[in-house]
Amino acid sequence: MIQRLSCRPDRRSRARARGRRASRILFAVAAMAALLSVDAPAALAVPPLGVTGTAPADVTAGRVGALFAGGQGGGHFCTASVVRSQDRDVIATAAHCLGSLDTTYFAPGYRDGEAPYGLWKLTDMYVAPGWTDSEDPDEDIAFATVAPMDGRQIEDAVGGFAVTAEQPADATVSIVGYPSSEDSPLHCANGTTLLSDTQRRIECPDLSGGSSGSPWLVDGALAGVLGGYEGGGTVPEVSYSAVMGDQAVELYREASDNG
Repeated sequence: MIQRLSCRPDRRSRARARGRRASRILFAVAAMAALLSVDAPAALAVPPLGVTGTAPADVTAGRVGALFAGGQGGGHFCTASVVRSQDRDVIATAAHCLGSLDTTYFAPGYRDGEAPYGLWKLTDMYVAPGWTDSEDPDEDIAFATVAPMDGRQIEDAVGGFAVTAEQPADATVSIVGYPSSEDSPLHCANGTTLLSDTQRRIECPDLSGGSSGSPWLVDGALAGVLGGYEGGGTVPEVSYSAVMGDQAVELYREASDNG
């Protein structure tokens, strides 16, 4: 009788084969992790609270832009952001940033000296009577409309932030803005406190002149703008915003309905 040889390895051979396969898999996983670790930490890193740095070029920064006097050649002097509205054409800023509509333009997503979404001309502004009459710092939140461009409204181009009110005193706020000395937006997030019932305070360095009007975002919604007390503050390390109250919400509704 002819003896038949089995094609299957014995148990020890199978165990050694499994061990070799497992080693190859672990080596491949380790190699892939090493490759990914080159870029992943930087991409996923979240800056510590109270630290100011260049804002990433993301959707949030695309809705924030610089206000220019007479076009890019006139330099940027304040910050504004696009908010949701019925006619999709409303921006929010500080009341003290709004002067002559005839010469004011908004460049959302402005970065490195470039306006990727173009320059949008302001057409109307909505400012509280308390600011118009006496520059009440509690009314230093305003809204404006911009003209369409190439048949599109600005919110169609970059989207817009929701507007929210009645945030807790210690809400964590994210700020994106343009100091006059910078051609790219800066970002800082930190917890806030109330200076008074009508003024909110935050500690974030380097938010100097030009950052007035920067949106104060709570969970991605506009809860204020840099301004208010002392025009937003007397030192770059501490900034303020008027609390988003009934008057500011009414202005927003008016701008949204009439824009």
